Amino acid sequence: MSITVYSKPRCPQCDATYRALDKQGVSYEKIDVTQDTESLAFIKGLGYQQAPVVVAGEDHWSGFRPDRIKAVAAAAAPLALQA
Repeated sequence: MSITVYSKPRCPQCDATYRALDKQGVSYEKIDVTQDTESLAFIKGLGYQQAPVVVAGEDHWSGFRPDRIKAVAAAAAPLALQA
C-alpha cells in the first residue's frame, strides 16, 4: 500500500504524524505542499484545508489521527509478509 503525507514546514500535527508512522514501522512519502502547487491543488480537491493530509491507498484523512495510523499499519503488515 502506498502512503503519502502531504504536509508543510513547522507543522506540529505533521511532525506527530511522521513520528507515529515511524513508530509503527510504516514507510511513506513526504510531500511539502508549500513547494508543490499540484499537490496542494490535489488535497484541496479532496476537500481538505489543514495539514497533514495522509493518503493511504484509497483511504485519506486530515490531521494527526493515531487511530487511523494504527489501522493502516495493521493493514500494511500482512502485505509486507506476502512480499
